[in-house]
Amino acid sequence: MNKVAVMGAGSWGTAFAKVLAEAGNEVTVWARRESLASSIDRDHVNSDYLPGIVLPSSLRATHDAEKAIADAEVVVLAVPSQSLRANLVEWVPLVNSDATFLSLAKGIETGTLKRMSEVIAEVTGADDLRIAVLSGPNLAREIALGQPCATVIGCSDPVRGEELQKISATPYFRPYTNTDVIGCEIGGACKNVIALACGMAAGVGFGENSLAAIITRGLAEVTRLGVAMGAKPSTLAGLAGVGDLVATCTSPLSRNRSFGARLGQGGSLESAQAATNGQVAEGVKSCTSIRALARTYQVEMPLTEAVDRVCHEGVAVSDAIGQLLGRRTKPEDTQ
Repeated sequence: MNKVAVMGAGSWGTAFAKVLAEAGNEVTVWARRESLASSIDRDHVNSDYLPGIVLPSSLRATHDAEKAIADAEVVVLAVPSQSLRANLVEWVPLVNSDATFLSLAKGIETGTLKRMSEVIAEVTGADDLRIAVLSGPNLAREIALGQPCATVIGCSDPVRGEELQKISATPYFRPYTNTDVIGCEIGGACKNVIALACGMAAGVGFGENSLAAIITRGLAEVTRLGVAMGAKPSTLAGLAGVGDLVATCTSPLSRNRSFGARLGQGGSLESAQAATNGQVAEGVKSCTSIRALARTYQVEMPLTEAVDRVCHEGVAVSDAIGQLLGRRTKPEDTQ
């Protein structure tokens, strides 16, 4: 049995904590709100983010970060990407010197343009070998219901990656390992932006042909950026790339797709946020950072640019789509 702290009690943090508990680990979830922590610990249900899902009786919850982290061999970071740094600053003194950090966040930090593993390394001083990321087609509610799925654990240390694989494997949750951390993180961050674009297209009434085109061209964008940063094309053709992209772009359970659909229907950022139960649509925060990252690496990402213009520059969805359709034609193999 391994002692694991899951720092964050949103839908994904709670679902993964359930996986870890059912895999036989001693799991404690930290919740930002004391009332939520008490409710989970007492009733074994996260009624705010996973209503109707019964959690294992062995899973504990607390509002006390020190209590959650104390003696934990693995610290799972399940807070939004843009708040990860601030939270880590508070948590670092509580973490064992040899503990493994496992990030669930999928984003690029605003301003610094750092991946989550880079933020963890910078704040904690941990060696890259102690830092891992988890990415793949992992819709929280389906996992919490025990539906079969697969994921990727990215870690530059293959031995530590295999250890994380063992402690998170269940009959319904199948983790694979990959040493290409960059590819896993870029795939996970960028797919949220492409899912926003798919949602916008669905919101204005476009059909499956349009969505298929956006997903395909979106994958080309993600791959261009990932390869420019040192990722392996095979990673982006796998679960952390294509797999995550398809699930997030097509499912109504995806916050990013649902958020984009609201915008496509004429809603504001505020109304779209309210419609997603107040949870963060990571793509809204990360699209500006990914766009800036693309410029840094001189990579063309027209879909990402269009999403950023809609979310942060006041461009109407119809105008952004018109600009995309008005781009010059060229051979597909030039991407």
